Amino acid sequence: MHVSRDTLGLIGNTPLVLLAGPSAAAGCEIWGKCEFANPGASVKDRAALWIVRDAEARGTLKPGGTIVEGTAGNTGIGLALVANALGYKTVIVMPETQSREKMDTLRALGAELVLVPAAPFSNPGHFVHTSRRLAEETPGAVWANQFDNIANRKAHIESTARELWDQLEGRIDGFTCSAGTGGTIAGVGLGLKAYDDDIRIALTDPHGAALFNYYAHGELRAEGSSVAEGIGQGRITANLEGAPIDTQYRISDAEGLHWVERLLADEGLCLGLSSGINVAGAVALGRALVAEGKGADARVATILCDTGFRYLSTLYNAEWLKAKGLPVFPWLAG
Repeated sequence: MHVSRDTLGLIGNTPLVLLAGPSAAAGCEIWGKCEFANPGASVKDRAALWIVRDAEARGTLKPGGTIVEGTAGNTGIGLALVANALGYKTVIVMPETQSREKMDTLRALGAELVLVPAAPFSNPGHFVHTSRRLAEETPGAVWANQFDNIANRKAHIESTARELWDQLEGRIDGFTCSAGTGGTIAGVGLGLKAYDDDIRIALTDPHGAALFNYYAHGELRAEGSSVAEGIGQGRITANLEGAPIDTQYRISDAEGLHWVERLLADEGLCLGLSSGINVAGAVALGRALVAEGKGADARVATILCDTGFRYLSTLYNAEWLKAKGLPVFPWLAG
C-alpha cells in the first residue's frame, strides 16, 4: 500500500487497470494508467510538481512567490495544489471556452483565474502569450511555460515511464496517447525506449490538430476539429522535440465518445474525452500489433487523463452534445 509522509508524495504511483472492452476489441491487452487518481484528478499533476521543483532548484521561484501559467485547466489545477502545499500563489490564464467545472475548481483552490477569448497561437491574445506577459509584469513571479519547459516531459521520463515498466513487469509492446504540450507522449516514449527500444510509441491525435500530418508526412497541417479539451497541438513544442514517435493515429470525437460511453456503462470508469481518444488509439495500436503477429499476448498502455466529473456541463450534458452534433449517451437521452 502506498503511504506518503506529505501530500505531494500522493502525485504519481497511479494504478494501472486492464480495460476489458478495449482489450476485446483489439484482440490483445489494453491497459489504462489511472491518472485521475492524482490529487488534482489528472495527469497534469506530474508536470506541475516537476515544473515547480525545477524552478525552486534553479532559484527562480523564491519563498512566497507566484506561479503564472496559461492552461486549458488541468495543469492550472495541478499547479494550484502544488503551490498551496509549498506556500506559493497562482495566477492561471485559461481560454473562456473550457468547462465551467475547471473554472470553478481553480477558483475553489484559491487561484487567481484570468479568462481570455480562445485565439490561435499566432494571436498575441492567446492564453499562453497572455500568461507570459502577466508573469513578466508580476513581482516575484515565474512563468511555468508548460509547453516549452522540458521539466514537463522529465516528469514522465522519471515517473510515468518507470511506473508503467514496473507495473507491467517489463513486458510492454506499445504505448500511445495524445499530445497537448507533448510532455506525456515524449516523456513516456523516451523513458520506455530507454528500457526497450522495440516498444512501439504511437501518437494518437484528435481532429483539428497538426501533429498527425507532421509525423505521417512531415508537414504541420491540421484537418477538421475536436471538442476535446487540453489536447491537440499545431506546433513542435520543446517537449515534443526528439519525441520517439514510431507511428500515428487520427481519432475522431465520435470514436473517442464511443469509448467514453462503453467504459462508463460497462466498466464503471467516468472519464473525459481525451481519455476516450487515447483508448481508441490504443485499440488501433493493439490491432496493428496483433496483425503483425504479436498475438493476444501483446500489451498496449495508454493514459486515462482525467475524471469525467470535470465535464458534467459539457461531455455529460445532453443539450451540449446535441449542440455540437455529437451522439448523446443513451442514459442522458431522457
